[in-house]
Amino acid sequence: MSTFRQTLLGIAGLMLNAFVWGVSWWPFRYLHGLGLNPLWATAFIYGVSACAILLWRPGAFAQLLRNRPLWLIVLSSGATNAAFNWGVTVGDVVRVVLLFYLMPVWAALLARWLLHERFTPLMGVRLLLAMAGAMAVLWPPGGGLPLPRQPADWLGVIGGFFFALNNVMLRKYAHTPPEARGLAMFAGGMAVAGGLAALLAARGMASPLPAPAMGWMLAVSLLSLGFLAGNLGLQYGAERLPSSLTAVVMTAEVVFASGSAVLLGAEHLTAPLWIGGSLILLAILLAAWRRPALSLHTHPPRETLT
Repeated sequence: MSTFRQTLLGIAGLMLNAFVWGVSWWPFRYLHGLGLNPLWATAFIYGVSACAILLWRPGAFAQLLRNRPLWLIVLSSGATNAAFNWGVTVGDVVRVVLLFYLMPVWAALLARWLLHERFTPLMGVRLLLAMAGAMAVLWPPGGGLPLPRQPADWLGVIGGFFFALNNVMLRKYAHTPPEARGLAMFAGGMAVAGGLAALLAARGMASPLPAPAMGWMLAVSLLSLGFLAGNLGLQYGAERLPSSLTAVVMTAEVVFASGSAVLLGAEHLTAPLWIGGSLILLAILLAAWRRPALSLHTHPPRETLT
């Protein structure tokens, strides 16, 4: 296969992954309308993926138990996916996605703390751009401090923080078996989202798990296949393309999310969203200009398994 064709196929794989994640808010809202809380839906979807890894690599569970630091990845990955999927289901899609993509801020700070990486002037510029973008997104129309005011805003910020933490931990423990890391991420999405859903349901703060029904069970199965297809596309592209190009292509997720929300009538883009989104995307592109210390372009369950 020619290098040009391989590059095109790699980009297509990354675009598939970005598309799946960018429009995932719609099926999650559909499932919510059927009575399935997004946390329950997340637990089922990642449970299917975890089972797939165990069927493919039965020894992954034992490796995960032996590598206790990977349990931190279970928690960070689970918190990331629970917060993101919950946020885009109940909040403004574009705001949640943009606040989630403040990862360069958290990643730089966490890498300095946990990996002792050098703080460079370019990193400072990225932080300033990302924070300025967040202020534009959060700026209240009537004035006041640009702080998260809606629960979904906080979910976007929390999801992005744990996403950055997950990437830092993946880099720190890159020497561990890849199948164990993959299982940690998928199992985290299942365990954390499922545990949180059960806790909130027991306290009457979330809907309980609905009775089995063909409607939501079929939708969850199809969504699980979509996420698995997106993950395969990411694996193909990330293995064949430079990480800087991968990071740039994956910013298409923001475009897919905002475009689908507008086309389906779920949202209207405002000037602050345009300005804030442009600044945040610029910060991500600057992170991809040189090979970054961290992988900032994917959701935790998307790591390539080799």
